[in-house]
Amino acid sequence: MKLRQYQVDAFASRVFEGNPAAVVPLASWLDDTLLRAIAGENNLSETAFFIPSQKGFKLRWFTPGAEVDLCGHATLASAHVLFTHLGYSGPVVTFETRSGDLMVERQGQFLVMDFPSRPPTPCAAPQALLGALGRQPVEVLAADDYIVVFDTEDAIRFIEPDYAQLQLIDLRGVAVTAPGREADFVSRFFAPKLGVPEDPVTGSSHCELAPYWASRLGKTDMRARQLSRRGGEMLCRLDGSRVMLSGTAVTFMEGEITV
Repeated sequence: MKLRQYQVDAFASRVFEGNPAAVVPLASWLDDTLLRAIAGENNLSETAFFIPSQKGFKLRWFTPGAEVDLCGHATLASAHVLFTHLGYSGPVVTFETRSGDLMVERQGQFLVMDFPSRPPTPCAAPQALLGALGRQPVEVLAADDYIVVFDTEDAIRFIEPDYAQLQLIDLRGVAVTAPGREADFVSRFFAPKLGVPEDPVTGSSHCELAPYWASRLGKTDMRARQLSRRGGEMLCRLDGSRVMLSGTAVTFMEGEITV
């Protein structure tokens, strides 16, 4: 069987930046074992698969190690493939997912994703988390991930976590964050238990970061930068129980896989 596959740099204005995702359009679902094998073979932080549906498309995301409930950059990459390569002509595409219906709207050069807001709440920091980061944070909160707040951008930039200890935490991953010098806030994201030691740019974590920083900064429109080696930026808008995440994407590769 031959399948078309695209590799897209999401939250990037040029190739070699942002977060690469593989996107595989399907006519119908393949066996889950095969979907996991394709994601493992790609060895990117996410591989997205979608099939047509009455509302638009059903979308699933796989890391090299597991299927996940929500992924921002691979959603952005999937919308980019539909708009750019597959002739989707509508202004908005609807994805049916494990996190509900997600809409992506084309606005000029930007793709705007409508995601659920997931405000984190303060919590006690697990010892494994503190030991893994090797620094004393200002605050620790939890939602789908631990949100660990520091004072400065440099603290985020120079953290070198112990990934073995991070695998012991009970939540999906860890976002470390601080006020930014040129952006409203900066972050990095680690999820080694899902096979992603450090994710280059993480849309889903901004569903937690945006409400936190909106409350702290007293504003609903914010510019965020993720300080991974590749780096990436997005615009965040808090709109009630939703977070609008805006970014751009570029195609790095399109080809055919044989399974």
